[in-house]
Amino acid sequence: MNRYAEKHNALCSSSKGAILVLEDGLFFKGLNFGATGESIGEVVFNTAMTGYQEVLTDPSYNGQIVTMTYPLIGNCGVNSEDAESRRSFVKGFIIREKSRIYSNWRGKMLLDDYLKHHNIVGIEKIDTRQLTKHIRLKGAMMGCISTEDFNPRRLKEKLRNTPSLIGRDIVGEVVYGKKYEWNRSGDCTVVVIDCGVKFGILRKLAENGARVIILPYTATKEDILKENPDGIVISNGPGDPAAVKCVINTARNLLGKIPILGICLGHQILALATGAMTYKLKFGHHGANHAVKDLRSGKIQITVQNHGFCVDPKTLDVRKAEVTHINLNDQTIEGIRYDKMRAFSFQFHPEASPGPHDSAFIYSEFTEMIKRKY
Repeated sequence: MNRYAEKHNALCSSSKGAILVLEDGLFFKGLNFGATGESIGEVVFNTAMTGYQEVLTDPSYNGQIVTMTYPLIGNCGVNSEDAESRRSFVKGFIIREKSRIYSNWRGKMLLDDYLKHHNIVGIEKIDTRQLTKHIRLKGAMMGCISTEDFNPRRLKEKLRNTPSLIGRDIVGEVVYGKKYEWNRSGDCTVVVIDCGVKFGILRKLAENGARVIILPYTATKEDILKENPDGIVISNGPGDPAAVKCVINTARNLLGKIPILGICLGHQILALATGAMTYKLKFGHHGANHAVKDLRSGKIQITVQNHGFCVDPKTLDVRKAEVTHINLNDQTIEGIRYDKMRAFSFQFHPEASPGPHDSAFIYSEFTEMIKRKY
C-alpha cells in the first residue's frame, strides 16, 4: 500500500459514521463530514459540476438535503465572495467524496469547516449515482442524515411524521425581514420583493444601472409604491409558491400598474396571481445545464435552475399570458409574458451563480424597458 492510500485510509477510519435514510426505506451508510447530529429534509440532486458554495448559499434550497452528482467536492475551498446569501440554508449535504485540502487563491476555509460553522450535517462515501437514479425513478422524497441513530427503521418512522414541502410557507425562514438597499444610486429604481433573493440578482440589477431596494416578502402594495419604484422584481425562494399567499396578493394588486419581472418562485407567483395553478415536479430541476428554448426566436439557452414546482400550462389564461420559453428536457414552462400587464417572468436564473451566462441579458432588457417607461 502506498503512502497516499495509507493516509487516506487513516483519515477514513478516524471519521465518524453517518447514515442517510429515505422515506421509502432505502438507506446508505457513509462517513460524516461537517456538523454532527441529525437533519431531515427533502432529498434532491444537483447536476452542476462547479459552484458548490453558490448552491449551499442559495436560499431556495431551504428545507432540502442537496446531493451533488459531481464526485469530488470542496477542492476550491470556501470564500466570502461566492456566497449568494448571508448564510447557508440547506438542511444537509450529500457527496461522493470531499476534498481534504483546497487549492484556490481565493479560498479561505475548508468545506468541512464551513459546514461545521453553519451546523450543516454532511455525509460522504455513499453511492451518489445510485441515489440520483433512485430519486429520478421514485421522485424526490424526505430523508434523514444522522450521526447519532443508525437504526433505519426508527429514522424512517421519524420521516413519516415529518410534513412535506407541499402547502408549507417556508419563505419566512430565509428572508432578511427588513428593508435595505443594495446600492443607493442608478438611472431607475427597482424594488425587489425578497422571497429568498440571491445576491447575484441584486448584482445584475445594479450592473444594469438600477438603484436596488429590497423589501421583505410581507411588504404590501402600499409599502412598495411608497418607494416610488420604476420596476419590481419578485425574487426566487424556497418551497411551494401557492403557500406564499401574501406575495400572490401583492402581485395581483400591482400587475398592470408597474413593470414586474418574476424569477423562479417569482415566476410561479405571477402565474398564480393571474389565476393559473402550480404543481410539484417529480424530482425538480437543480443544476447548471438545463436547455431552454425561446419560442419566439428559436434560440436555445443553457440555464441554471433550482425549483421543485412548476406552472401548469393547462391553467394559464391565454388572454393574459403567452408562454415564451420551454424546457427541452420535459417541455415544462420556463418563461411567460403578460404584455397587457407589463410583466414577464422566467423559471430559470438569468444571473447564473453558478453556471452559464446565456440569459444574463434579461436584466438589461428589464432595466431598459423600465427606463423608457415601457
